[in-house]
Order: sequence, then C-alpha cells, then structure tokens
Amino acid sequence: MTTPVVYWRPGCGFCAALFREIERDGFEVERVNIWEDEAAAAFVRKHNNGNEVVPTVAIGDTVLTNPFLAQIKEVM
Repeated sequence: MTTPVVYWRPGCGFCAALFREIERDGFEVERVNIWEDEAAAAFVRKHNNGNEVVPTVAIGDTVLTNPFLAQIKEVM
C-alpha cells in the first residue's frame, strides 16, 4: 500500500484540519512542508494551475487538492 504524501505549509488552517483528522484516526502519511522543499512546492504548483494550494495529497498517480480524510481513503 502506498503511503499518502501530504504537501502542506505552516499556518494553513486547511492543513491543520486535515492533520487533526489524520491524527484522530491514527492514519499514517508522509508530511512535506512546501516552504522547506522547492521541488515539493513545484509539484504542488504543477497540480494546482500554478498555485501553491495546500493541502495537496499525492497517492501514487492520484493527486487530491484540499481533501478530507475520507476522500484519501477512497483512493487507497
């Protein structure tokens, strides 16, 4: 099973809400701060029309923008 990668940035309320869901559920993800990783920021821009919209979640070849945990689990 592929571990979802959550691209996020500090101060993002949507990211915080998703991480609360993830932690409450005990779900495992990899977290990548786009402010500390230029390649990650470029990945997010590529999948969001040039915008740094977070959270952006990659699961294999599927990319979701601002999903709920249930949406991530559906792709798994």
